[in-house]
Amino acid sequence: MSRRCAIIIPAYNEANNIRALVGDIKKIKPTLPYPADIVIINDGSTDSTFDEASRLGCIVLDLPINLGIGGAVQTGIKYAFENGYDFAIQMDGDGQHPAEEIPKLIQAMEAQSSDIVIGSRFLENVGFQSTFLRRQGIKYFTWLIKLCCGQNITDCTSGFRLLNRRAISLVNDYYPDQYPEPESILFFAFNGLKIVETPVIMAARTGGKSSIQYLTSLYYTIKVSLAIFFTFVKLKSWKT
Repeated sequence: MSRRCAIIIPAYNEANNIRALVGDIKKIKPTLPYPADIVIINDGSTDSTFDEASRLGCIVLDLPINLGIGGAVQTGIKYAFENGYDFAIQMDGDGQHPAEEIPKLIQAMEAQSSDIVIGSRFLENVGFQSTFLRRQGIKYFTWLIKLCCGQNITDCTSGFRLLNRRAISLVNDYYPDQYPEPESILFFAFNGLKIVETPVIMAARTGGKSSIQYLTSLYYTIKVSLAIFFTFVKLKSWKT
């Protein structure tokens, strides 16, 4: 039986972006080494995201309430686990993760025999790099995560990721719900998974607004730092 991949797209109020993203993914699907299904998780959107997604011939999981990025991603991963997918690709619904970059994740996993590949915009510093303040915050989170688990992940907040079956099975049972991208790196590392990065080119949002605004950036940094700390403490207690 050939291996299969689920391309998981959590979407909250992405009605203006989802059609173009799905169209781009469909264009590159024939070039992928194994069949891929697009799985859109409508995370309690208040706009027409569900209606738009339903017209695109994808698998659409409709959450009755907004669970946030962690809950939406885990919903997609659970679907992948229960339906026997060998791989899962996570990407944002706002157009920041170009579909043509997907093969880079797959190539990196095959070349390095890893469990998780994270697409990093900072390894080669090309494409959209985010604001200066956010880049400094990401560097700080990188340092904090390395201090906690020894993993040096340059783009630790990147939601552009490829997981193999072993990683999928872990996320099926548990996934951080507050700030899942940086927190999950600790979770994967403590469970002995091999995490690698590969350079990708990201784009600015094609519509809507980020949930992290300039005036709340310090507040966000403090909250993520606390989340990483408490995840570290929890994981250490699980190991003892």
